[in-house]
Amino acid sequence: MLGRRFVNTSPLVFLARVGLLKMLREGATEVVVPEPVLLEIQAHGPDDPTMKAIHEVEWLKLVSVSEVDPEIDAWDLGPGESAVLTLAASEQGAWAVIDDREARRCARKLNIPVIGTLGLVLLAKQLGQVSLARPVIEHLRLSGMYLSDQVINQALARVGE
Repeated sequence: MLGRRFVNTSPLVFLARVGLLKMLREGATEVVVPEPVLLEIQAHGPDDPTMKAIHEVEWLKLVSVSEVDPEIDAWDLGPGESAVLTLAASEQGAWAVIDDREARRCARKLNIPVIGTLGLVLLAKQLGQVSLARPVIEHLRLSGMYLSDQVINQALARVGE
């Protein structure tokens, strides 16, 4: 899975909470955070752990978005999701990193490659970056990420756990 990844707020927040922002880089040529996503995170305040984590890594690239694609705008998503999808749609081989269900539906409808936080964990397992996905998923769950037992079990079955 090569190409740029455009990342939304929740994957940044959850991966920062568990100290695994580096998972965003696995298999990507570049990791990009659109300005509306950064503004959402900044709204949490200057002491927000995600803001601190973002500033500690050199490989995240921040970009502005001039205009949201009208097809994406019609879905009435949040500014972060809309920016991520607009950027990913504008570039061949790019991926949107989004957890939001409606935004993922929009991506699939518009043929925009999409992966979520859980998918990044599974990818890290497949690439040998983590030996087991279950402990990472449980750590994400304990940090506030909602995942049903059914979703977790289905995901783990895909990577042989």
